[in-house]
Amino acid sequence: MHIFFTGNAARKYRESGIRSLWFITAIFAVLAIFFILFFLVADAYPIFETNGVADFLAGETWNPSGAVPTYGIYPLIVGTLLVTIGAMAIAIPLGIGSAIFIAELASPRVRAVAKPAVELLAGIPSVVYGFFGLVVLTNWLRLSFNVPSGESWLAGSILLGIMALPTIVSVSEDAITAVPRTFKEGSLAMGATHWQTIQRVILPAALSGITAAIILGVGRAIGETMAVIMVTGNAAIIPDPAWNVLSPVRTLTGTLGIEMGEVAIGSTHYHALFGVAVVLLAIALIVNLGARVILKKVRERHTATGKRRQWLPPETAETVKPYFFAGLGIVLAILLLFAVGLITTGAIIATVLALAFIKNRISPKTGQKVAFGLVYTSIAMVLVFLAVILFDIIINGLPALSWEFLTEPPRNLGREGGIGPAIVGTLYLVAGAILFALPIGVGAAIYLNEYTREGRVTEIIRSGADLLNGTPSIVFGLFGFAFLVLYLNFGVSLLAGMITLGLMVLPTIIRTTEETLKSIPDSIREGSLALGATKWQTIWRVVLPPAVPGILTGTILSVGRAAGETAPILFTAVIFSKRFLPTSLSEPVMALPYHLFILATNVPGAGRNQYGTALVLLMLVMSIYLVAIVLRNHYQKTIKW
Repeated sequence: MHIFFTGNAARKYRESGIRSLWFITAIFAVLAIFFILFFLVADAYPIFETNGVADFLAGETWNPSGAVPTYGIYPLIVGTLLVTIGAMAIAIPLGIGSAIFIAELASPRVRAVAKPAVELLAGIPSVVYGFFGLVVLTNWLRLSFNVPSGESWLAGSILLGIMALPTIVSVSEDAITAVPRTFKEGSLAMGATHWQTIQRVILPAALSGITAAIILGVGRAIGETMAVIMVTGNAAIIPDPAWNVLSPVRTLTGTLGIEMGEVAIGSTHYHALFGVAVVLLAIALIVNLGARVILKKVRERHTATGKRRQWLPPETAETVKPYFFAGLGIVLAILLLFAVGLITTGAIIATVLALAFIKNRISPKTGQKVAFGLVYTSIAMVLVFLAVILFDIIINGLPALSWEFLTEPPRNLGREGGIGPAIVGTLYLVAGAILFALPIGVGAAIYLNEYTREGRVTEIIRSGADLLNGTPSIVFGLFGFAFLVLYLNFGVSLLAGMITLGLMVLPTIIRTTEETLKSIPDSIREGSLALGATKWQTIWRVVLPPAVPGILTGTILSVGRAAGETAPILFTAVIFSKRFLPTSLSEPVMALPYHLFILATNVPGAGRNQYGTALVLLMLVMSIYLVAIVLRNHYQKTIKW
């Protein structure tokens, strides 16, 4: 029996098959986040069963190696919160101030320099931040406060505050820029100063987006691993008093990074660490879901044509507002009282009241000068942070660079020799990660933008991608260890590291590709279809070619992130020293981020090679980010629809 297909039938089946293929790639992100959650919970369940969830969360002692092991993660949660709160106290004012400068005050020429400079902060690998913090920041704190060690939650907060800045600046600037210019023009036309317009019109309109930026910054701080391990002291204690900023602390991520490599598989300690990972992932998912909901509201607000819903009549709202803010102030004061004590709380309240008193008694022009001075100070401090970090790494790293250093294997525990195998191993890992993630990410974006309408399916897929994007990198590492290394028996290998890094960068490729495809006008698609082309022919020959620069930009950003990450490969792919390059995917490799981490934390007397390794890693990752920025700017200038 023979089955014959007509030309139209064959075309129909081919189109259906292609659509199904892209749907599978799109659903991959959702499956990945469920897989991660499943394996973490499965390995954490024994500790929840034996200790109880309440005791595990509220226990005040974490001492797995004691005569009687105890697994209470309350000190770890407190340490995480303290470091995050301190980081946000630094990042929020500086980030919002910098966003105001870039969006409202900077000339086009200055903006073209300031915005990429802030974005370059995101390109510095976390292990390089940690190395700078360990060598420079903690020593500065030790000398400044005359304490035995500068490794403290203050050091962690400063470092994480700097690391969270690019996220807060970028999202806040987008939110401010998205405010219709008619709002600003109307305010200025009514006689308001530029600062009054920013303060009373633009910032309130952009408040939801700025809130989302802060939430994403919180997520960035909570999920960081390597930097906090290197600068916080890693003592699983609750500071006494709580406002002792020079006390060492330990975070959830730091605990995973320090202890997972030394634990016996299947032990109570092993399951407890997976319990820590479940708590960390739950916090990260809640934070990122909150940001997603807020950003969705922002988009709806700027695209909706109807009136916004009024929860209270305007007269009632005006009456209730003072009481609401008074109650909020009382709650914050009580929280501050418990957190930092009576004297510090009194000082903060007095400062706020003094600022309010002064604000009501200065002229608008004077107020604008003061406000703009603070805004300029914010962006200046951000740029100084970047300059200081780059200057320290470059000046101290250049003497170590030589052909031998770049090509030879390490000797004497890395104090001598070079980093050749680490460079090649990093490139292997990155190449494998991109080969894994690129087809899946591009396919998912094609399905989301070209084959389906906005609805529940796309919402679920995008939520999965966003949650995957918000998953802490150390959680990817634990999942890779549990699933790839142990369950699939890949072992600590190049292949396990490639897949783990590929999962981590997948959301970036999906998001950047989808945004690029959205920028292609529908008229181009309609013209192709009107000429008789099929859906896939239109996508392949008409839509994808002009989208290549945007897809390439997303790929380059993913390469940069994969090259600079340490936590995902910590338990899946790397070893510290290896004379020869891997000959198969089943062998472990050296990698620059991990090599720097071990040199900085475990090998005394390797200062020259520490800085050399940091400089090479920094040059590799930041050059990748610079290429992405240049491509993006070129694409924005040359593509006009």
